[in-house]
Amino acid sequence: MKEFEYFKKRKESNVSKIIVVGAGAAGLMAAGQAALAGGDVLLIEKMEHPGRKIAISGKGRCNITNAASIEDFIQNYPGNGKFLYGILREFDNHQLREFLANYGVETKIERGGRVFPVADDAELVVNALLKFISENKVELAIKKKVEELIVENDEIRGVRLSNGEEIRGKAVIICTGGGSYPGTGSTGDGYLIAQKVGHKVVTPRPALVPLRTYEKWVREVQGLSLRNVEVTLWVEGKKEKVEFGEMMFTHFGVSGPIILTLSRWAGEGLRKGKKVVLDINLKPALSPEQLDQRVQRDFSKFANKQFKNSLDELLPKSLIPVIIKLSGISPEQVVHQITREERKRLVNLLQRLSLQVKETLSLAGAIVTAGGVDVKEIDPKTMASKKIKGLYWAGEVVDVDGITGGYNLQAAFSMGYRAGRAAVEFVLGDKRGLT
Repeated sequence: MKEFEYFKKRKESNVSKIIVVGAGAAGLMAAGQAALAGGDVLLIEKMEHPGRKIAISGKGRCNITNAASIEDFIQNYPGNGKFLYGILREFDNHQLREFLANYGVETKIERGGRVFPVADDAELVVNALLKFISENKVELAIKKKVEELIVENDEIRGVRLSNGEEIRGKAVIICTGGGSYPGTGSTGDGYLIAQKVGHKVVTPRPALVPLRTYEKWVREVQGLSLRNVEVTLWVEGKKEKVEFGEMMFTHFGVSGPIILTLSRWAGEGLRKGKKVVLDINLKPALSPEQLDQRVQRDFSKFANKQFKNSLDELLPKSLIPVIIKLSGISPEQVVHQITREERKRLVNLLQRLSLQVKETLSLAGAIVTAGGVDVKEIDPKTMASKKIKGLYWAGEVVDVDGITGGYNLQAAFSMGYRAGRAAVEFVLGDKRGLT
């Protein structure tokens, strides 16, 4: 999408009523909604291409939202979910899907309520949002970085770019994202902007992020994905959280949907200096007794084989050498010679394969940022700053974060929707376009 001629067309007047900073999910929605409701809107993006983080989300498929109820949504935001209650009710998952359908993006529901484009193409979502802002005459300025806000008497007067240029406006919506995936433009700019005008920023930290473990054997199975497993997170010996689903081994530790969800609590424990352990149950559908019976059946079937050749029907091939080593049973031992005690040890290992977490990957390696502009300083009814008149916040720059499954994108879209329309109400001084 080519850049609008804002800077040429308005060089002399240099005035825009509503300025949106950041063209991600929240910024594109905020800009489009503000313009749709009657606002004169300028959207400023420092990257060349808007919506880059949307385009790579969900491995390029874009997990837009979730089919869960609003109540379940709130429960799935460990970071200030209650703050979003009214915002999600105003623009919920159903409205988001309808909005995208109006721009040709049909959606489907997959496992866990995850909602994706039918075409499995995230670029379609970006294109829909770009069409939305274009048809509502939002002016887009790319490769322009906002350095700070212009504030006089605790009221917004505009923004100042990194090149020193000032753009005057009556309202500013900050949608600069968090600190994860910096290659998409999310480099924490909004936090510095917030602090310069006296807003409190809760320390940014990785929320959905792979985990590095002390155990080196994970390298032997890197790339192995496990489905329908259960992982229990222990913090200083206390059961913190349990997740069921899919995970993956990496050369440094573990990743995958359920690991990313658990990572927020793992990170909190690590930051407090506590011991963090993951227990992987490879066979959660079976009780210990049932699994023992299953192993006995396999052992009977392969009674005259060596132990190392008896687990093919029980485990993925690449995981077998690891389990054998951890079990303490000699790989050459003939199966019928394995003792009851050794078998019980194997069964326990299959349902409690432990990994001690060393650290999370850095914020740059996270999918979502926890922390951000303190929600106590933002009006949840409007997303307006409680400190600066005419200033609004939306998206990942705000201290709100959810688990995997489409919750974070929905939060960004909903906050952007509310902020955009509230900014118009503030600028126009009436209720036009807000029904």
